[in-house]
Amino acid sequence: MNSPVPALEVRGLTVEFPSRRATLTALSDVSLTIQPGEILGVVGESGAGKSMTGMAVLGLLEPPGRIAAGEIRIAGTRTDTLDEKAMAKVRGRIVGAVFQDPLTSLNPLFTVGQQLIETIRLHSRLDARDARDRAVALLKQVGIPGAGERIDHYPHQFSGGMRQRVVIALALAGNPSLIIADEPTTALDVSIQAQITALLRQLCHEHGAGIMLVTHDMGVIAETADRVAVMYAGRVIEIGPVEEVVRHPRHPYTRGLMGAIPSLGARVAHLAQIDGAMPRLNRIPQGCAFNPRCPLAGPRCRRDRPSLVADGASAAACWLLEGGVA
Repeated sequence: MNSPVPALEVRGLTVEFPSRRATLTALSDVSLTIQPGEILGVVGESGAGKSMTGMAVLGLLEPPGRIAAGEIRIAGTRTDTLDEKAMAKVRGRIVGAVFQDPLTSLNPLFTVGQQLIETIRLHSRLDARDARDRAVALLKQVGIPGAGERIDHYPHQFSGGMRQRVVIALALAGNPSLIIADEPTTALDVSIQAQITALLRQLCHEHGAGIMLVTHDMGVIAETADRVAVMYAGRVIEIGPVEEVVRHPRHPYTRGLMGAIPSLGARVAHLAQIDGAMPRLNRIPQGCAFNPRCPLAGPRCRRDRPSLVADGASAAACWLLEGGVA
């Protein structure tokens, strides 16, 4: 029996930004796989490379950014070699996107119905009437009450949470195999965040699409994702099943992230923190990029950069795993 084609397969992805003085490496040797119906959470501090990975998959890198090495395959189709015209056909049809601010994804001059119908007709052979019926069905599916009437409303007539539901409907309009959700709940209050994450999980299972969920919130990852990839300074430094990574983090950085989350019912005077800050692209240290902030760093950590090493169901890039000595 043949195994299903992955919704996303990224192998050795390196993204560079050439400048007059030097070439900055924003992503280095990033490898990820997402199966159909699976949610992979991608987590890390600002500047870790989470959103950059999503933009590279979508073919939306800002010039002079470029893919310098590696491969990207969406539903079996290699996309990193496509030109912009060919990639425009891929976006929406094979891969959809949900961004942080729904207002950047919706045109304020057109009703949500006009935007949905246009997207549906662009990626299918439906006529205007059938496309409208499908648009109403999508709005119902994402939980828009009174979808038959609301389809003729403009984006400003929806609340923030309802606008994000409309954006999710747009992302699903072309029946994509993969959805990139980049901080989809950051601009929403906590109760609406929970609704949106539950909706993403439900739709992932119903449509069989893989989802890359980019966020800085470990709580959202724990509630929503099946697996999690932790990024630091443009590299994946730990990856594995969510429960395994949350309960038994292997990398010191992941342990620091988990330690910064307060426990329910626990009374503590201060929350734990990771000292220091993410290095700039032109100041990434030799060896493990986390070594200046790591309480366990040894001479090898400052000299050599570790690769991901399997440890049970997870894998982490840490010298302590390889030989127990840093």
